[in-house]
Amino acid sequence: MNVDIHQSWKPYLEPEFNKPYFKTLVEFVKQEYNTHKCFPKGSEIFNAFNHCHFGDVKVVIIGQDPYHGIGQANGLCFSVNEGIAHPPSLINIFKEIEQDLGVTYPKSGNLEPWADQGVLLLNATLTVRAHQAGSHQNKGWEQFTDAVIKLISDNRNNVVFLLWGGFAKKKKKLVDTEKHFVLETGHPSPLSANRGYWFGNKHFSKTNSLLEQVGQSAIEWKLQ
Repeated sequence: MNVDIHQSWKPYLEPEFNKPYFKTLVEFVKQEYNTHKCFPKGSEIFNAFNHCHFGDVKVVIIGQDPYHGIGQANGLCFSVNEGIAHPPSLINIFKEIEQDLGVTYPKSGNLEPWADQGVLLLNATLTVRAHQAGSHQNKGWEQFTDAVIKLISDNRNNVVFLLWGGFAKKKKKLVDTEKHFVLETGHPSPLSANRGYWFGNKHFSKTNSLLEQVGQSAIEWKLQ
């Protein structure tokens, strides 16, 4: 695994790259990619950072694992490649945007346009073995992505953190809520959404309202 990450992140993340746990993680990921089918493809592992540069971060959305089906994962949480059927959680995200903002449901499930506007779409674990959810958990990725969240909290101001579901809500402890905004709701998965914990959260309009309050431009959530 090459740590192919945008230079804007390097001054902040170089100390992590040099820690023993990260070197062990790199060896693990290399071995997994050499011996099993894993996702996303190697060049997309750090896609979240390469599309959303450090100084541009306005919003952080935290996912758990990359999608583990063929052709789905592209290194951005909840996002899928062009032409791939939308997974259930993504469908519910788009339905909420439709209700919240009155925009049409998009054809593409690729969330790169969000990332390019300053939405860091960060999975807690950045790789996974094909068809084996959670297979790369507890190998060091969580330590790394927790460090990323803390670095953003410490070095930036007025970032909106969207914490969806129990797993993401645990990351609140890494965020300085005196200088950032935190919006919490249920996970968009059908299990949670169908029990009334997702729809109607209005996180997308609320995020834009918060950004505009601090003089930032709103996110264009509508996709084609």
